[in-house]
Amino acid sequence: MLTFVTLGPAGTNHEFVTRRYLDVHGLGNAAITLIEDFDEALQLLSSDKADFAIQAAVHPQTAATVSKAFFQFGIYVVDCFISPSLELAVLSRQNVAVPKSIALPPGTDDYLDTTRWETVISEATTMDVYAGLLANKYDSGLTFKHFSDENPDQFRIDQNIGTVDDPWLVYGKTRTSGGKILAWEKSPVHRLFKAADPPEG
Repeated sequence: MLTFVTLGPAGTNHEFVTRRYLDVHGLGNAAITLIEDFDEALQLLSSDKADFAIQAAVHPQTAATVSKAFFQFGIYVVDCFISPSLELAVLSRQNVAVPKSIALPPGTDDYLDTTRWETVISEATTMDVYAGLLANKYDSGLTFKHFSDENPDQFRIDQNIGTVDDPWLVYGKTRTSGGKILAWEKSPVHRLFKAADPPEG
């Protein structure tokens, strides 16, 4: 059985997107191991305790992971793809009329204008933002919209962010590029290129 590693805890966007990727490839029976950071993912791959790892290209660790994978572990980027995220929203606690603090997960600083909050707090994941809201650590948080749907008495949606089409990287131990560019010649963007630049004559 193949084992894929990605960022936890359970319920993260990384887990959601990894499951979608496995479904596309007919790998519904593959195991998913959730890790705390991508250094751990590289260790698991290099020790043959996992076969592949999946990481959002916008994650703060991605640049370091790509270079460490190649130069320290002999691990390669073997695939990339685009996937929408789970729906995101700014949730605020129902008992706070005027929120003064907000928590954001990595890579989302530009998703909204945060100037209406006095304090902006960084959290490691969207799940950590949700846990912080439950613990009354802050008034608002950017996290998954479905948490408000599941807890309407606790949270309201102050701003609907929706989904983002993020790029994702897949790491493995066998190089797929052969040192050449890998690009999908019949991809949807290829059709856009052709439509925008029709042949002369």
